[in-house]
Amino acid sequence: MKKDFQISFEHFTAQNELTESEISLLEAAKKARENAYAPYSHFLVGCAVLLENGEIFSGNNQENAAFPSGLCAERTAIYWVAANFPNEKISKIFVVGGPRKSTEKTPPIPPCGNCRQSLMEYETKQNQNIEIYFASLTDEIYKVSSVKDLLPFYFDSSFL
Repeated sequence: MKKDFQISFEHFTAQNELTESEISLLEAAKKARENAYAPYSHFLVGCAVLLENGEIFSGNNQENAAFPSGLCAERTAIYWVAANFPNEKISKIFVVGGPRKSTEKTPPIPPCGNCRQSLMEYETKQNQNIEIYFASLTDEIYKVSSVKDLLPFYFDSSFL
């Protein structure tokens, strides 16, 4: 059986192309990024999660000298949300990342493979798409409407 996947996305080049809610989420992700603990890679990532009830929660990457004991920003945020609000649906996630000190323009930073799979678990659990935004430090932004757009060949409980 052959299936064709089409990955759809939107591209923004400035904050003023976002809604007020999306700008709030971007700002929360940027603020979370500032508090990331990344003494080894010096690559800071912040993530903000918008729940369906309108609340925003954030997380950031946490490194550890005993690699790979650290945790990415996206998983830090969604695991905290899932532990504290297990019945709330996640509407949107905003990720902002880049080097601590950069003089060069960095591209928008998408979730890593581990984070994509973890996000897919929650999208499947809530049976509702999660919009994912990922941005550069200079506000170049990509948006996908579902984790499936970032991980078309996902693994879920249907394989078990």
